[in-house]
Amino acid sequence: DFHLHEPKKTTMLTKFESKSARVKGLAFHPVRPWICASLHNGVIQLWDYRVGTVIDRFEEHDGPVRGVDFHLHEPLIVTGGDDYKIKVWDYKLRRCLFTLLGHLDYIRTVQFHPNATQFPWILSASDDQTLRLWDFHKRSCLSVLTGHNHYVMCAAFHPSEDLIVSASLDQTVRVWDTTGLRKKHLGGPGMDGGYPGMMDANGNRGQSPAAATALNVQAELFGTNDVVVKYVLEGHDRGVNWAAFHPTLPLLASAADDRQVKLWRMSETKAWEVDTLRGHANNVSCCLFHPKQELVVSNSEDRSIRVWDVSKRVGVQTFRREGDRFWILAAHRSQNLLAAGHDSGMIVFKLERERPASASGPGDKLYYVRGRELFCHDYARATGGSSGVDVPIASLRRVGQQAQTDGIGSGPRFLSYNMHNPTEGNVLVCSEVDGGCYELITFSLTKAGGSVTDGKRGACLGPGVFLGRNRFAVLDRHKREIVVKNLNNETTKRVQAPVPNVDCLFDGGASGRIILRSDDRAVLFEVQSRRVIGELTAPKIKNIVWSPDGSKVALLCKYGVVIADRQLEQLCSISDTVRIKSGAWDISPTGGTNSNLFVYTTLHHVKYCLPTGDTGTIRTLDNPIYATRVVKDQLFCLDREARSRVISIDTTEARFKLALANKKYGQVMHMVRHSRLCGRAIVAYLQSKGFPEVALHFVRDPQTRFRLALACGNIEAAMESAFSLEQQQGA
Repeated sequence: DFHLHEPKKTTMLTKFESKSARVKGLAFHPVRPWICASLHNGVIQLWDYRVGTVIDRFEEHDGPVRGVDFHLHEPLIVTGGDDYKIKVWDYKLRRCLFTLLGHLDYIRTVQFHPNATQFPWILSASDDQTLRLWDFHKRSCLSVLTGHNHYVMCAAFHPSEDLIVSASLDQTVRVWDTTGLRKKHLGGPGMDGGYPGMMDANGNRGQSPAAATALNVQAELFGTNDVVVKYVLEGHDRGVNWAAFHPTLPLLASAADDRQVKLWRMSETKAWEVDTLRGHANNVSCCLFHPKQELVVSNSEDRSIRVWDVSKRVGVQTFRREGDRFWILAAHRSQNLLAAGHDSGMIVFKLERERPASASGPGDKLYYVRGRELFCHDYARATGGSSGVDVPIASLRRVGQQAQTDGIGSGPRFLSYNMHNPTEGNVLVCSEVDGGCYELITFSLTKAGGSVTDGKRGACLGPGVFLGRNRFAVLDRHKREIVVKNLNNETTKRVQAPVPNVDCLFDGGASGRIILRSDDRAVLFEVQSRRVIGELTAPKIKNIVWSPDGSKVALLCKYGVVIADRQLEQLCSISDTVRIKSGAWDISPTGGTNSNLFVYTTLHHVKYCLPTGDTGTIRTLDNPIYATRVVKDQLFCLDREARSRVISIDTTEARFKLALANKKYGQVMHMVRHSRLCGRAIVAYLQSKGFPEVALHFVRDPQTRFRLALACGNIEAAMESAFSLEQQQGA
């Protein structure tokens, strides 16, 4: 055991926050962006955390509802409350289907079996000192697990084995073996509950109904041997509030009123305490293993959430709230999302960003980081189906206080490539370790695997930017000055920022220029002459993308895109309801879209934006991606695992609007005749833009044709439509 050095305080990446009565239970939907919260006032809320709205609320429980869970495949929610009732709800029908009665005190947790198609089971834990297993198809109690001698605060199925873990205020954690019940359920010999006429293993006929009733009474009173205790874990000196299995390893974590989180290991025959994580200053209410990383997350009545590295057994992050005690945690089974419930609502959050650090290089190259490696992805070497070839450039060393752990937030956030240097490759890798730092990596562009120089490091705030062939700029963390350095990492000058509150530098699109982010403004600044070239207002700027010809820049904001010219004069601004994730300019050699069509991605869509302000949706996405380049009908991107991918997109609509805006009527008419453009939206669009004659080509309906024909003065077409209308009415 050891006491922690205080882990760093970090701002959490909050994705969604709700205000409500105290949240006691939380469950993520397995696929939809929903989270169910059960409240201390008896209400159950179903939230869409992506949009931030309540989809539904269920109110039938009397008193606090502490347990909630989603079924993996069916539209079902199970809840358990202080009214001793377990309720199963159908969220499509929006009502409670049935209530399971049997517990004699508050119900703390409820859970569907992880393999609920094969085992229609619900597990519940209660202050009546028992756990119960229920068959929700038969709506009956399968087994009562007795053994704890105080409130059972939580119970959970193992994700893949026949095990259950429970935690109780009797200061123990118990692990139960459900093999017997599984065999009975799947109908082993003599385990069928014996219907009349069926034989059991000894050749005896089935029991009488009276005998069956007697057995049920016996089960109620003394429990059954279908579920047996495998281990009793003793080590906490106060009541245990929570226990959780590791998703894959034979590990357990438990959280207790002794302010400790303990880790336990299990073998076939025994279980033992491995470690104690100390740091919470009050009762620890909940803990879980992170589904993707070797981390334990715990939260407590001390108003903090703590993150611990399991292998190093140290605290790596602490998040605090001002006045709210935490009660419950939940983790999404497939995404990197966590949720925590507290006295006045809940938060859905991530531990770290999932955007891979990347930057376009000269020609057909993309530089990016995966894990601890810097790669160059060569698009020119793409073969059937692949997006190109990865060439490893350098390994990145860990930096900062957290060099010993793969702590969270230590990965590279930003990457800049020196486009001003044709003779060698220079890359700046910036991360947020210790408040922000950079590393300059130099390598040969001709010899793959040639010499690499690294180790040139320093402190900075946000990304670094190359100003010319042999110099780059970073932002001083404390003074907020612009510091210019040469490639030997020597400071050559310091320049005062022209505006206050600068917190980020971006590429300025030409040598010697940078864009400064200050509050909700972007300022284009020339470092040498210290003059401001242009500025515009754009809220919450996250990133900027210059067009390949350098004539335009897209500023990606949290909820919108602003497109400006090279002097930062705004061309258009569009807003979206969902967060913008990435964007790339079209670089097709032909077709007039190069540097005019900007494709951007949100959480679940690929959309486009033209400098005219026209926008549209191109396709939906299953998972977020980060666009890196667009060529014709292909979108090249990185996924969250930093793997390069290519997906097909149809940009016909965008090309059509662009051709129209650029008055390329030949191209417009060609597209009218040869592509799958149709629909009222295009007709309305053409008419609103003052092109009724083009719209005429799309329309078959005589009434609309008549209107459009008059609008563009095409008398023959108008007469023709009038005749067909007359015939229709005559008929």
